[in-house]
Amino acid sequence: MFRNVAELIELANSQNKKISEIMIEQEMNVTGRSREEIIAFMDRNLTVMEEAVERGIKGVKSHSGLTGGDAVLLQNYIEKGEFLTGETILDAVSKAVATNEVNAAMGTICATPTAGSAGVVPGTLFALKNKLNPSREKMVSFLFTAGAFGFVVANNASISGAAGGCQAEVGSAAGMAAAAIVEMAGGTPEQCAEAMAITLKNMLGLVCDPVAGLVEVPCVKRNAMGAANAMVAADMALAGVTSRIPCDEVIEAMFKIGQAMPTALKETAQGGLAATPTGREYEAKIFGIPLKK
Repeated sequence: MFRNVAELIELANSQNKKISEIMIEQEMNVTGRSREEIIAFMDRNLTVMEEAVERGIKGVKSHSGLTGGDAVLLQNYIEKGEFLTGETILDAVSKAVATNEVNAAMGTICATPTAGSAGVVPGTLFALKNKLNPSREKMVSFLFTAGAFGFVVANNASISGAAGGCQAEVGSAAGMAAAAIVEMAGGTPEQCAEAMAITLKNMLGLVCDPVAGLVEVPCVKRNAMGAANAMVAADMALAGVTSRIPCDEVIEAMFKIGQAMPTALKETAQGGLAATPTGREYEAKIFGIPLKK
């Protein structure tokens, strides 16, 4: 059993196993289920993610009309070949957006770790599928690695926007994805932890301010940025860049920041972008209520 990232890394190194394998074994111990059952369940999650990405990049619209179609725009932009960044990053961004647009359109997604942050992990994974050509088994392992870091965050801080702001949702998802990217790319357990730390510490303080109280604006685009953050942080860790603040301390800092964050900035739609004039106009239009002066 591991309780924090330091213990997770120690187990992986002492047993000469990947983080994904440590997570599988922990699930076996906690649930009493067989290895085959646990892997089969995660494989079903992967299928849900894949179907959401495929649906989103074909184009969906939310019932509110606030979101939809941006994944298509991004895919079309990539195909033109005139992009300024990198194809893999943009592909990850588009697929993160696709997943969250499906969520906003009331489609089926896999919460990783939440519905509002469900785009980052599959977005990066399916972009890397085109880059690294992993087997189905390695793609499932990617999810277990992400899950291991999500487990630590959930048990030592928070993955809830209502409790800790969007740093706890998209921030955690991005950190989870970054760690998983590193393992899939052949990095060490230590580099996985560095990627998580680099990602999360650059998303500290991110507020949760959904316009009209809906998980659409700015949620969808925050998943896009979370995916990009994860990809860059993974590259930094693989290059040998380290976080001066250990991963567990970054997670603790995120928790404390969330506690200090005012209620208006924690999923209540009372502050931030939700409280802008345009945000209030959308709210009034969507719900058919008089615009407050």
